[in-house]
Amino acid sequence: MKPTLKIIGASLLASVAFATVPATAGDHSKPVHAATVDIVDTAVSAGAFNTLVAAVQAADLVDTLKSDGPFTVFAPTDEAFAKLPAGTVENLLKPENKAQLVAVLTYHVVPGKVASGDLAGKRLEAKTVQGTTVDIDATDGVRVDGANVVQADIMTSNGIIHVIDQVILP
Repeated sequence: MKPTLKIIGASLLASVAFATVPATAGDHSKPVHAATVDIVDTAVSAGAFNTLVAAVQAADLVDTLKSDGPFTVFAPTDEAFAKLPAGTVENLLKPENKAQLVAVLTYHVVPGKVASGDLAGKRLEAKTVQGTTVDIDATDGVRVDGANVVQADIMTSNGIIHVIDQVILP
């Protein structure tokens, strides 16, 4: 059975007062004031995106993801990064591999603000900031290039985060 898409309640989305962000791999209950917090600070506060945040810093993308946007980020958790072959993350974080790291990270970002409701029941391709497209299948849950969206619609001041269970590669 495929993991189901967790969608934040309509009343919560309507007020956009809080977003639920996983604090740890199994804890999806830590509230974060995301309506006034940008994508980077939301990820930092969550505690489950330490590898992603370190990679964004190494790639010099912090200012970009703190800008007005809006952006839709398919954010892999620390557990998702741990599924990569041994040494992959360390290799990507080396200064000489910055261009490759930027390509991988920007492949996880789509310009604009795309909520799960905009995707429901559809199969489509979305152009990434990296320049190529990701395949999105929202006909049974939501999958992005084969990664499952395990938590959707985390609203931030400059976009939206959808948590994914794998790192996707261009």
